[in-house]
Amino acid sequence: MALARVLRSLSRPLPGGRLPAHRRCGGGPAQLPPGGYGAWQERAARDPGAFWAEAARGSLRWDSPFHTACEAGPDGAGARWFLGGRLNVSVNCLDQHVEKSPDRVALIWERDEPGTAVHVTYRELLDLTCRLANTLKKYGIRKGDKVAIYMSVSPMSVAAMLACARIGAIHTVVFAGFSAESLAGRIMDSGCKAVITYNQGVRGGRIIELKTTVDEAVKNCPSVKHVFVAQRTDNKVQMGDRDVPLEEEIAKAASVCTPESMDSEDMLFMLYTSGSTGKPKGIVHTQAGYLLYSALTHKYVFDYQQGDVFGCVADIGWITGHSYVVYGPLCNGGTTVLFESTPVYPDPGRYWEVVQRLKINQFYGAPTAIRLLLNYGDKWVKKYDRSSLKTLGSVGEPINNEAWQWFYHVVGEGRCTLVDTWWQTETGGICIAPRPSEEKAEIVPAMAMRPFFGIFPVLMDENGKVVKGNDVSGALCIAQPWPGMARTIYGDHQRFVDTYFKAYPGYYFTGDGAYRTKEGYYQITGRMDDVINISGHRLGTAEIEDAMADHPEVPETAVIGYPHEIKGEGAFAFIVLREQAADIDHVKEELKTIVATKIAKYAVPDHILVVKRLPKTRSGKIMRRLLRKVVNEQSSNMGDITTLDDPSVVTEILDAYQKYKKEKSSS
Repeated sequence: MALARVLRSLSRPLPGGRLPAHRRCGGGPAQLPPGGYGAWQERAARDPGAFWAEAARGSLRWDSPFHTACEAGPDGAGARWFLGGRLNVSVNCLDQHVEKSPDRVALIWERDEPGTAVHVTYRELLDLTCRLANTLKKYGIRKGDKVAIYMSVSPMSVAAMLACARIGAIHTVVFAGFSAESLAGRIMDSGCKAVITYNQGVRGGRIIELKTTVDEAVKNCPSVKHVFVAQRTDNKVQMGDRDVPLEEEIAKAASVCTPESMDSEDMLFMLYTSGSTGKPKGIVHTQAGYLLYSALTHKYVFDYQQGDVFGCVADIGWITGHSYVVYGPLCNGGTTVLFESTPVYPDPGRYWEVVQRLKINQFYGAPTAIRLLLNYGDKWVKKYDRSSLKTLGSVGEPINNEAWQWFYHVVGEGRCTLVDTWWQTETGGICIAPRPSEEKAEIVPAMAMRPFFGIFPVLMDENGKVVKGNDVSGALCIAQPWPGMARTIYGDHQRFVDTYFKAYPGYYFTGDGAYRTKEGYYQITGRMDDVINISGHRLGTAEIEDAMADHPEVPETAVIGYPHEIKGEGAFAFIVLREQAADIDHVKEELKTIVATKIAKYAVPDHILVVKRLPKTRSGKIMRRLLRKVVNEQSSNMGDITTLDDPSVVTEILDAYQKYKKEKSSS
């Protein structure tokens, strides 16, 4: 029985290896239609409805055809796509490929333990998905219900996402490194009826207590009726009244589950992302538009060809994992790698050993990891055969020139296309990247460069006017809706409008600044709001401040981002203590624990500096730009400080920072 083999493989090491030759054949390059990139982009500008309608009819399997390609909203935030159309995302990702090539490998699970890769075919993944879907239905999960998924990357977590899609439930995947409090906040905001998790996770040789975290979280979540617990390790965990042993139920469930026919604009999933306020926001993506956009960008940005092994090493807890580990590759009938481990376990050659063993053709990872591995030197890369690689990609933050050059010349041996991709949770898929392009068009190092078909970037000045011409900078906006864009923030559409459409009416504001070169290419220059990008993970500084404010000895905090050699950006916290606070070091450690507990370990500030007071305007607003200048050593150019309640605070903070720096260097 196929299921028994898959279930055994999910909890026990199997020998890895390359895909059999007969599973790697077929398919030519992802050719652009006659006229090439320029013609496609021109057509998307001239008649976007017709352009996307043709793409949707050719790329997706529909239950009922749509009658209208796009209906614009009054505020720019309400565009709806493929009206009247009905389809099922899991059918597009599984059934249609099982009909043609049931034994094609869908997933290669690169488990934490090196050399224990598990191959899962499309037939096996469909079987697992249907049984899991039937299990959810047995326990009362219906169309429109919300399900939280708190799991490490695995075939079971992918099946959980697809099972929700099959029955019309809405999944919200929560990164399995988030704390119980962060998990509980997301469950409560979305009103999840169930949680799917593992007994434990395994990462970098360490055990992660996932079920324990879920138990702590759901104490405060009355909406949760059931917790489905799969087994990643052989260790026993405490099982309570609402806990359901997942593999046992799956084994008993029917292997056929009739897919729910969903409206194009029905919700597919929610994914929480940080913003410039303290509360994470549940970004809503819908069925057809999101699936189409993730599939097309996967195919054309990476030149994905049938038979390729696509290696995106992102976690499914982030949008990159949704779009380029699960939905994009599977909709295209691809073979996608699920990477459970870390770049340095058991040594810094892990990525490249996996490339050699699995014969990966496209490798997509974060600049943070590339910068980390660069520090270990070239030997760990050159130890392994990387001749299978055709395309390299970077995601999550702008890649710096040194990392780009090393990635291109050392990892890719100067022969692989390197795509530095820019996009966001809210955009659903890649918006700006060097490819697709005209044939053999230049790629400028460390630059996103070219908008994808149907994406029309504009730069805005501080007066809200469009900046024309080249060799100019401004706020990066997008002028025209596209199918993959988020539809709303769950439960707070006004916040969605205010965040993305209010600053520049009629345009989607990305929150990023950009430079348009003399040649007309786009280079992302970084965030324009109080959001920092730690190792590719966006985090609102207000979220960290809110967590630290819980400490009774800390009445005021201000957190800023600063350049970090490995992580891209790190968090630097300024805190004011109550007078009676005695042990400063003890308070700092407690603050770090609070942030790790309330958010996640990666959110913990690298530096915490005690100051007597924070720089505030007369209206009480903290001027964080001054704190950034202090940390970035730009104190000679503080700009206008006349609006401060007391300008002498700047000298105070500068003195405290210099003293702190001296202490750090001497220790």
